[in-house]
Amino acid sequence: MKVAYALWLRNIKSFVRDRIRLIISIIIPFFFIYVFSSIFKSDQVENPTAFMLAGVIIVTVFQTSLSIATSTIDDMISGFMKEVLVSPASRLQVAIGQLLSAATIATVQGFLIVIIGLFIGLNFENWLTPLYVIGAMILVGIVFSGLGLFLASKVKSAQTFQLVQQAIVLPFTFLSGAYVPLSLLPSTLRFAAYLNPMTYTTAFFRTIILEQGSVSTARMLQTGLAFDINGFIVTPWLSGLIIAIFGLLFIFLATSSFVQADFSKFSRSSGPKKRPESA
Repeated sequence: MKVAYALWLRNIKSFVRDRIRLIISIIIPFFFIYVFSSIFKSDQVENPTAFMLAGVIIVTVFQTSLSIATSTIDDMISGFMKEVLVSPASRLQVAIGQLLSAATIATVQGFLIVIIGLFIGLNFENWLTPLYVIGAMILVGIVFSGLGLFLASKVKSAQTFQLVQQAIVLPFTFLSGAYVPLSLLPSTLRFAAYLNPMTYTTAFFRTIILEQGSVSTARMLQTGLAFDINGFIVTPWLSGLIIAIFGLLFIFLATSSFVQADFSKFSRSSGPKKRPESA
């Protein structure tokens, strides 16, 4: 596991040195909190700011863990990944290192927002809650870093990945209940939201960070922490199980695809490579 640790440490150092990325990743979530908390006012929620903050935190973790594909593709294009793969290290160890580094970075970014959130309306009554929050963010980071690594091994260019990433991030985010409650969506979009893994991720994480695990099922349904799908109640804890299942699927697809990927075909441009003209 030395290779996995070395890649994990390299990616962590790269993240710490990129201060602009770190600052922007903190500013943008609070912009969304300001915009949506001013729009979303409901008597069903006691603290709308904390309610929105929980959604924004988990969306940040999701987007950060998914962006593993960007650094992975850059490593492939620059030749760094090829040098690693010609070493005695197995591709599985390399994949594990990439997954763990993405989950760690996503958790750190999410926890920084949690700390700032303590000054704008978020509070914990149980001292164990921050530990549960960190555990949930690590779980979510691993789950969606698996999806990101899978995309990185399938997409053959950085430009193509940018399009694919936007096509995934936007619907996953806005159809998850993180920004807009699902009860406000049309029935068609609400059905699409029930197929979205981020919907269950948001409900599960929001229940933990808002310490709502002991409230009644009726209250959970009222606040969007549980879902009634044709009479079948999806509780937050069942949502956690659904996330774990998605995680196993994404990690299996990621490791399998990464092991079989042909990294010689990766390029910065989505277009075909030009052959040098003969003199």
